[in-house]
Amino acid sequence: MLEAIKDKAAILHQEVIAIRRYLHAHPELSFEEYETGKYIAGLLQAWGVPHQYPFSETGVVALIQGGKGPGPVVALRADIDALPIEEKNEVSYCSQNQGVMHACGHDVHSSSLLGTAKILWDLRDQFAGSVKLIFQPGEEKAPGGASIMIKDGVLKNPAPAHIFGQHVHPPLAAGKIGIRSGLYMASADELYLTVTGRGGHGALPQDTVDPIVITAQIIMALQTLVSRQANPTLPSVLTFGHIASTGGATNIIPNEVKLKGTFRTMDERWRADALQRLQKMASGIAAALGGSAQLDILHGYPFLHNDESLTARATNYAREYMGPENVVELPIRMTSEDFSYYSQEIPACFYRLGTGNPARGITSPVHTNTFDVDEECLLHGMGLMAWLAMRELEV
Repeated sequence: MLEAIKDKAAILHQEVIAIRRYLHAHPELSFEEYETGKYIAGLLQAWGVPHQYPFSETGVVALIQGGKGPGPVVALRADIDALPIEEKNEVSYCSQNQGVMHACGHDVHSSSLLGTAKILWDLRDQFAGSVKLIFQPGEEKAPGGASIMIKDGVLKNPAPAHIFGQHVHPPLAAGKIGIRSGLYMASADELYLTVTGRGGHGALPQDTVDPIVITAQIIMALQTLVSRQANPTLPSVLTFGHIASTGGATNIIPNEVKLKGTFRTMDERWRADALQRLQKMASGIAAALGGSAQLDILHGYPFLHNDESLTARATNYAREYMGPENVVELPIRMTSEDFSYYSQEIPACFYRLGTGNPARGITSPVHTNTFDVDEECLLHGMGLMAWLAMRELEV
């Protein structure tokens, strides 16, 4: 079966490259993937693969039932949305939609899963059970397409026992994958803090309540949440990446200061507790100094946990398919992914697909305007997912 999958992947490689390039040239923003969804559904229909479209408005869900009878259900997921970035690559498949780019590799994820669908459909008489293929919108934008699809029943009728997802990874060369068991990616909440004082002349601070000084105190104090209040064995990070005042000048104290930041961790109980502490600390410090502080929190994705048993099996499957030397262990990342919603519901495994090629200058990180991939990765992306599904159906 392994050789059959590899043969199918090799035959499909050029077709999947063409699919990836089409998707790359026609990116759509989160929850606006109407043409992308139609395109994916059209290919599945042409191949005869049963599917539901639309699902959660712009998503697509396919179901391939094995010809050897009933059995477990395994889910495979790809995200289909793009980013608000103006592409700077000089390639024939450069984005045709101004200000929108597949800079996070979702075109690779989608085209790989389409290749996987074709492989599994062609080999469906060789396995029992079913494979559910999820083409998910809106990974890049809260509340995350995964949460919406779950609410709409994507993990029901039939209910998958396990789910796999893959993501491009430029630091790894095409032909390799990275994987990690247990805690892997962080939760992510957005913080919007407004500090209010009373402005006035910079030479007469006694007549003002200086929100800039209050803000400085708050920023430094809130860092103790991580350094002194968090369990040091639990990854946590608090970052403020934006600060601006309403008014103000060299000799003018403003009335208000606004901050934007993020809090990330890997434990849902500590996450909830920490956000409450941030609220109390900010308002308390501001009040003690004569001002006020309002912290608004946009709750983002939960932390991503790779089920230990499933990931151990997936690692072995990947070694079988890729060769042991091409499967590496990844470090914990404090970035976030809405695949985490699936991992909170059922055993999940999220791994990284190598896409880099330094010799060809393909090294740009994701979320940059020069991101691209070595399209050799598509050969492994579609084949490995098919192999993971088939092997897991045997368990």
